[in-house]
Amino acid sequence: MNYIHHNAQIGKNVTVGPFSYISEHVEIGDGTKIESNVVIMDYVKIGCNCHIFPGAVIGATPQDLKFKGEISWVEIGDNCSLRECVTVNRGTEASGKLKTRIGNNCLIMSYSHVAHDCYIGNNVVLASFTGLAGETEIHDYAILGGKTGTHQFTRIGAHVMTMGGSLVGKDVPPYIIAGHLPLSYGGVNRIGLRRRGFATPKIEEISSIYKAIYQSNLNTTDACNKVEQDFPQTEERDLILNFIRSSKRGIIRRAVNLDEIEGF
Repeated sequence: MNYIHHNAQIGKNVTVGPFSYISEHVEIGDGTKIESNVVIMDYVKIGCNCHIFPGAVIGATPQDLKFKGEISWVEIGDNCSLRECVTVNRGTEASGKLKTRIGNNCLIMSYSHVAHDCYIGNNVVLASFTGLAGETEIHDYAILGGKTGTHQFTRIGAHVMTMGGSLVGKDVPPYIIAGHLPLSYGGVNRIGLRRRGFATPKIEEISSIYKAIYQSNLNTTDACNKVEQDFPQTEERDLILNFIRSSKRGIIRRAVNLDEIEGF
């Protein structure tokens, strides 16, 4: 037996397992599968063809003392899988966002937590026990290793891969791998980029940009200016520069050879 509020908007071919609870202000898209013992609280929108596994709690109020009971939302895109005991909290008015967002084609593995006002892009993977503090941003195609933890307001760029157990206290620029303690730049995510169709010359361009940023003995501002001078304008160059220049917390700095870290 389950409970589905009569005002909840349930799409076509949605299945809901036993002992699950769906509140009034909930929208669930076509073809989504809700397993047993799932709790979907008020102000949640879930897209089409998602799969929510047992024990997940979606739409709980923020774990933030600034929250005063305002209406805020969780929005989850299409084709997402939220595994066992994942928790996703609503947004807050104090952030100016009022929304926690997960994009399309994301995999959120077991026991991961997505806090208030987080933004997760498309095709993102959070491995088990990942914890995102409030207002964390995870950009498209990022993969976070198990037990990664983020400080509030940090950003992780597109196509990044973090090592399991990473503690993210500063922003992680796009296209790289990161690991070690404190979290450090470990080179370009070559394998991930090749898998996503980046040609070798493009990967080498990205690598050269990061050599200028991390190995030129310049501060971040001067390194970005050097990249802007020395490299032609491309989508990848501009994404890197815009990400770094817009960072409020600063980016991870110290370069290490992550190939030497067993299991990465």
